[in-house]
Amino acid sequence: MTFSALDSAITGPLFASEAMRAVFSDRARLAAMLRTEAALARAEAKYGLAAKSLAAAIEKIGPDDLDLAGLGRDTATAGVPTIPFVKAVQAKLPAKLRPDFHRGTTTQDILDTALVLQMAEAYRLVTDDLREVLSGLARLATRYRATPCAGRTYGQHAAPVTFGYVVALWLMGIADAAAALPDLRRRTLVVSLGGPVGTLSGLGNKARQVTRALASELGLAAPAAPWHVLRGRMVETGTWLATLIGALAKMAEDVARLSSTEIGEVAEPYAPGRGGSTALPHKRNPVSATVIRAAHGAAAGHVVTLLDSMAAEYQRPAGAWHAEWHALPQLYGLASGALREARNLAGGLTVDAARMRRNLAMTGGLLMAGEVAAALAPILGRAEAHRLVEDAASEARTSAIPLRDAVLAAPALPPRARQAVEEAFDIGPSVDAAAATVAPIVVGARAIRARLKNPGRKG
Repeated sequence: MTFSALDSAITGPLFASEAMRAVFSDRARLAAMLRTEAALARAEAKYGLAAKSLAAAIEKIGPDDLDLAGLGRDTATAGVPTIPFVKAVQAKLPAKLRPDFHRGTTTQDILDTALVLQMAEAYRLVTDDLREVLSGLARLATRYRATPCAGRTYGQHAAPVTFGYVVALWLMGIADAAAALPDLRRRTLVVSLGGPVGTLSGLGNKARQVTRALASELGLAAPAAPWHVLRGRMVETGTWLATLIGALAKMAEDVARLSSTEIGEVAEPYAPGRGGSTALPHKRNPVSATVIRAAHGAAAGHVVTLLDSMAAEYQRPAGAWHAEWHALPQLYGLASGALREARNLAGGLTVDAARMRRNLAMTGGLLMAGEVAAALAPILGRAEAHRLVEDAASEARTSAIPLRDAVLAAPALPPRARQAVEEAFDIGPSVDAAAATVAPIVVGARAIRARLKNPGRKG
């Protein structure tokens, strides 16, 4: 039985990537805990606080050597996984090394540092996906930068834009979120080592040196002070993930609406069986948009949980820290599924430019009303021009005639304004204005993408 859609063997593959599910699996957690303990043993051995052979002995123990079900049963008794974990690992060590194992540290140090190691790998996956999303959307925006379509506000036609402009706005929102990732990694990939109450008294005057050595062993930063009850890093991470999901959801929302039967301007990439219906054989539901929007709907509650966990009493809280376990991994999972589907959209969205042109003509020129009013303002004055076009738009709707005809037939329109009206119905300037915004956004997004690099990787 599962209580989370992300962990379910049935729904998990829909909402989270397999790679991210592996990063936060029980096996991966145990591997990160073992890695932390081995690194701590090596750091302490440098300062004579542990046997030099301890780290190698720990590294001989793998996650599969531990009884996962037994750890779970004992965790239910102990209240935290570290206690049965330490006992299980100690039992597999040579007797002479057992007293040095887990020296000077505490439950939260091991779990928090293991989580940070998992976060580091999760950031790698997010970075790879983000780079692909940014590349795909940059290409899509450039390709359709001059393709006219209806700009919509409050769900209604407003004024002409281009589809490239629409995509560029998606790109800009996602790139803005992506731009924060390098600094986020630097601030949050920090080792936790504080001992029972954060003072590391068990390591004596070597505490600071051991902390720095542990951080170096794990490729993490060393904090200025232990952060057992300072949970801002977790909140910042969760908030960023939710913000990224929100930026992806903007795209998903537009795709879902633009792919509706009545609009039909775009369609998600199709594969046999994708987006079908048990009752309606013709359906091609927008699966990618659905997954992203679902992630967005679920993310906010997890952020609230992380924020609530900041109110941590004394040197270790009862429950607030535990609550994080229900939130942060889930946000990474939700982000992974949303990013996977965003890559699908960015790389394969079907665009129907002909349908966009037909939709532009649907309202008989009403979406040019703003341009007409602007053209008439120098002749009639701004208020009178607005009133004339507003009345003409009402007449066009009532009589089912083009707005152009209604404006030209308006009694208040002076003959000298007719040419201005005719020219105002040219969508060229609107298309040019929208197209002109695309290139700077694409350039900026590509610059941000270039800064998204995983450690040890080029390009």
